[in-house]
Amino acid sequence: MSAGGEQRPPAVDAHHHVWDLSVRDQAWITGEDLAPLRRTFTLADLEPEARAAGIGATVVVQTVTVAEETPELLALAEGHTLVAGVVGWTDLTAPDVADALARLAALPGGDRLVGIRHQVQDEPDPEWLLRPDVRRGLTAVADAGLVYDLVVRPHQLPAAVRTAALLPGLTFVLDHAGKPPIAGRRTVPWADGLRELAALPHTVCKLSGLVTEADPRSWTVEDLRPYTDTVVEAFGPGRVMFGSDWPVCRLAASYAEVVDAAYALTAHLGQDAQRAVFASTARRVYGLADPVA
Repeated sequence: MSAGGEQRPPAVDAHHHVWDLSVRDQAWITGEDLAPLRRTFTLADLEPEARAAGIGATVVVQTVTVAEETPELLALAEGHTLVAGVVGWTDLTAPDVADALARLAALPGGDRLVGIRHQVQDEPDPEWLLRPDVRRGLTAVADAGLVYDLVVRPHQLPAAVRTAALLPGLTFVLDHAGKPPIAGRRTVPWADGLRELAALPHTVCKLSGLVTEADPRSWTVEDLRPYTDTVVEAFGPGRVMFGSDWPVCRLAASYAEVVDAAYALTAHLGQDAQRAVFASTARRVYGLADPVA
């Protein structure tokens, strides 16, 4: 249900995280700005907020490059009706990457594995994606019937475009719209790279993580609009999906505020387009099961 009270159809949150600091540290959470995230976040924390916002299914996404995390997320998904899919991590450069993917699929909850992601944004080499060993790993992801989530910064988009062009059999999902410089109120060169990626038909984009790319203390829906409009114009609603990026979004907004902002930013597209952004794109791309009637 929206802030205005109207009933919305069940939606998919295609991007959120969970972590338990008693199990594993999240070394990326450093500095005073990220201090609110230095605690455990579980599905029990997320579920009431998601249900209240009209979310009927979610995709949980990896946070660390630790092999043990993905089996944990798969087991979590198997035991919870909210989580319809898992985007996990495996070492794409490993010689046995295909076997590693097969082992993940055979684990409890392995049927929920829908994609793989690596923190490319943290790689110092802007052309890391173009390495032969990485390309071999991405080919194995495609062969396993999975998609690949791209988490890159604007300067890494050219390599992402070239990589995607070389692998037409793999669906690439751009997380956080490629991290546009919203706080700086700039669109170039981000928009150019985004449009080049969108020109490839096997690419998809998430409207996620935008409130934390804006000024987290004073952002408005209108601050986000030039960037969401660029995404929708480039990819079309059928290749755009909503993600909350919870709990990271809590640095700038509540779960409900992120959902309401996304609905406000896509209201002009019409109901059919909104259904694509908030459900059908994610269900099609990730192969998520339809909700039980």
